[in-house]
Amino acid sequence: MRDRTSHPVLKRTCSEAIFQEGNSFDGIPERLRIEFEIRSDVEDFIVEFVKTEDGTQRIEDLQELKKAPNVSVRNMANAILIINKWLDDEQDINLEDFFSYLRRYVILVYVASSELEDAFRLFTVLNDRGIKLRNSDILKALNLREVEDEKQQREYALFWEDLEGELGEEFDQFLSYVRTIFVKEKARHNLLKEFEDSIYNPQKYNHSTKSFEKAPPLLKKGSETFEAIKKYKKQFDEVMDGNNYHIQNNWAFDNLISVLNDTGLADIWIPPLLFYRHHFGEINIYKFLVKLDNKYSGDWIARETPTFRIEAMNNILKKIEHLSGLPVSAEEKTEKLFSSDVFDFNKKDFIDQLSNNTVYGRRYSRYIMRKIDFLLSGPSYGEKKTSLANMTVEHILPQNPREDSQWVRDFSESDREEWTHKLGNLVLISRRKNSQQGRLDFEEKKKKYFTNSIETFPNSIRVLRNDLWRPEDLKNNHFYLLKRISDHYGIEFTPANEERLFSNQEFM
Repeated sequence: MRDRTSHPVLKRTCSEAIFQEGNSFDGIPERLRIEFEIRSDVEDFIVEFVKTEDGTQRIEDLQELKKAPNVSVRNMANAILIINKWLDDEQDINLEDFFSYLRRYVILVYVASSELEDAFRLFTVLNDRGIKLRNSDILKALNLREVEDEKQQREYALFWEDLEGELGEEFDQFLSYVRTIFVKEKARHNLLKEFEDSIYNPQKYNHSTKSFEKAPPLLKKGSETFEAIKKYKKQFDEVMDGNNYHIQNNWAFDNLISVLNDTGLADIWIPPLLFYRHHFGEINIYKFLVKLDNKYSGDWIARETPTFRIEAMNNILKKIEHLSGLPVSAEEKTEKLFSSDVFDFNKKDFIDQLSNNTVYGRRYSRYIMRKIDFLLSGPSYGEKKTSLANMTVEHILPQNPREDSQWVRDFSESDREEWTHKLGNLVLISRRKNSQQGRLDFEEKKKKYFTNSIETFPNSIRVLRNDLWRPEDLKNNHFYLLKRISDHYGIEFTPANEERLFSNQEFM
């Protein structure tokens, strides 16, 4: 309002609401009435664009600051730009009347609660009304007030703000990993209540009195919480940064992380990985990741319930915690972990789902195709892989071939019904699907549809070296893939038509 009006009284009224000029005769100190003392670059922004006259009209500078590293600076710059745009679009607005209305009838209310239960209730109400607060907003305040040293409090506030800027909407998710590591049980409430009830004020069941009693906190509020979050953020960065070539002298670790990131489900495998690295560093960490991935995907594909899968990951956390306290070497601890039953899964149902049932359309279809590519990359696991935005699962034998196509001549209706959606008929492509090109006969489909869409997928490249795609080619491929998967998961698998398996050398 100050920077857009030409009315001298309105300009002065706004300026006085923003900044109090000092007057030594009356003992009035100079004071900026808008306070946000989180860090120097935030204060600099307020001085330059809020305190300084015409600061809010420096549109180009504000546009640049929308990309600033500090999340508060980004948000404030964007807010000023949005308000300017709204005022520009409202052609009929009278600034003097509008400001007068704001000053007389609009009230800003600051609400604080002395009891945490009230804060939870307020948080829920505000979220239900459309003001999307994050759990981390209250968790931050809850812990900062327990830090008495002012310098340390400021440092933790800066650390928290940096995390918010880096992780954005994923910040609450990261905090849930930390919660899981400490609690090792399925969450039953929102993140705030989980921290308060299960971490800061846990209870244990007393069998003699048959009642719950207060137990020691798993983590104390204040510095201990901030340090724990710092510690696991460091572990998170190390395993997720894609620079772990040194672990195996190849990209196997990072490529398997990339496969797991493509699951499309909750990242329940992350807390065990962070917890393992916290206790054992990188000792046998690739072997752990392989077993963790096999357990995670084994339960998933074998159609275990979500609760079962979550508890399975928690059991791994508990086993790591138990073994970490044994008076033996880290190598011995990890070997004991690998030989324990926490990695067991229903191998029969797992391989049955992939062998006999539809894979296309399942939530794990993209994951298993990525896993196959991982397994076919060779001993060095090829180059470092990343997820592709348009990566999709495609049929080789199309779902709806034209009636005059070679597909219909080569595949009977019963063959198409049985095999179209199975593992052996699927490949990954790096483009959006094209239903018309997808129906082309095999040779044309390779040239016009697949050629420029499979360059990064070993399995797709291997399959499309074939000149033909007949029932025997599809079945050969199907059983070849099942054998590779079975070997990796430690499953004995012998297909019914073993005598015909791998007759085509292209599949070797």
